[in-house]
Amino acid sequence: MFEAPIQRLIDELSRLPGIGQKSAQRLAFHLLTVEEVDARRLAEAIVAMREQVRLCQRCFNVTDSAECSICRDLRRDSSLVCVVERAQDIVVVEKTGEFRGRYHVLGGAISPIEGIGPEQLRMRELVARTAAEGVKEVIVATNPTVEGDTTALYIARILKPLGVRVSRLASGLPVGGDLDYADEITLGRALSGRRDL
Repeated sequence: MFEAPIQRLIDELSRLPGIGQKSAQRLAFHLLTVEEVDARRLAEAIVAMREQVRLCQRCFNVTDSAECSICRDLRRDSSLVCVVERAQDIVVVEKTGEFRGRYHVLGGAISPIEGIGPEQLRMRELVARTAAEGVKEVIVATNPTVEGDTTALYIARILKPLGVRVSRLASGLPVGGDLDYADEITLGRALSGRRDL
């Protein structure tokens, strides 16, 4: 439909998550109208990111050095590790300002349907870290899905025999939410996870 270079860019942009064909077209034509220096700056930022970013050798967060800034921070509690599915989940936990430990990125969740078992995740590295770094507690912050719950149970099964406390993030009703809009599973979890006032 469009000239080949434009169509190629639209096709590539539409492969990005959350970007459909129409959004890709708008972005492509926007890039045609901006100053060339701005378009080149975007292209250079993408290339630089791909060339410079790698995984932290300790926690598997994204970084531009051997270890990420969280692992290098000596003020953080190394005996407390929060396990997440993806590196971008770390940002969500960090925004709370409540967690001062370190992280471990699994690279996904156990999902037999998709052919993802514990062997495809960074479970061996997690077990090795707990022993080598003297980890006392692992907080499992996987998504509240069947896959996330299965992953959490697996982590508990392999770490508890090693004397490591394994806890799971609480789940329940959001602040400001109405009971009318809560589904049965969320409400059930909120009831079972209740605490004294």
